[in-house]
Amino acid sequence: MNRSTVAEELHAHGARPVPAIDTAALEAAASFFRAAGDVSRLRLLTCLQQGEWCVTELAESLGEGLSTISQRLKVLRGEGLVARRRDGKHILYSLADDHVAALLAAALEHARER
Repeated sequence: MNRSTVAEELHAHGARPVPAIDTAALEAAASFFRAAGDVSRLRLLTCLQQGEWCVTELAESLGEGLSTISQRLKVLRGEGLVARRRDGKHILYSLADDHVAALLAAALEHARER
């Protein structure tokens, strides 16, 4: 069935209704994808899949400056993708929750299959 035939068929039977989705949830999801949609920030997220890291460890491991890593973490934390906790003089970062871990794993798996 070609595209115009499919469109004609849908029109003849009535278009399917758009699912009711909270606009605020759509906006939040779009912000999530914008924050995660950068290779450098994705690299940070994949590091955090392994557990907690401090900024110094991330900077050394990735060969980047502390301020660069801190700015990226600030963006990710602002969108609720990353959590932090203080341990003495250190601030440790991790993925915010299992949802973030699952979305990241699914995105990477999908990308590998392409």
